[in-house]
Amino acid sequence: MGALSLKKKACLRRKRRVRKKISGTQDRPRLNVFRSTRHIYAQIVVDTSGHTVASASTLDKETRGHGRFENKVEAAYFVGKLVARRAIDKEISKVVFDRNGFSYHGRVQAIAKGAREGGLDF
Repeated sequence: MGALSLKKKACLRRKRRVRKKISGTQDRPRLNVFRSTRHIYAQIVVDTSGHTVASASTLDKETRGHGRFENKVEAAYFVGKLVARRAIDKEISKVVFDRNGFSYHGRVQAIAKGAREGGLDF
């Protein structure tokens, strides 16, 4: 139990360190990424108003309808392209990337790559 709470504290510390440097405005909202063991979620948030403009995850109908992915990194790449397409539909092209305390490699990097190739600029 002690190790788990230490891990949780370290994760929250990293998250706070990242979040104090970035903020989503109306002109440049924040692309937030959350990764669990099975799924990955991405949402575009305007912090000044507290609204979520666009979101995508591996639980979406469109992602589920795509078929089976080879691995979780490939699924994250698809989610990045999906959230980018939904943001472009709402006329958002520039965002600030929030890795949410996660290391920038693997699935988090794949979301960023997919979003860039989908048309988002960050």
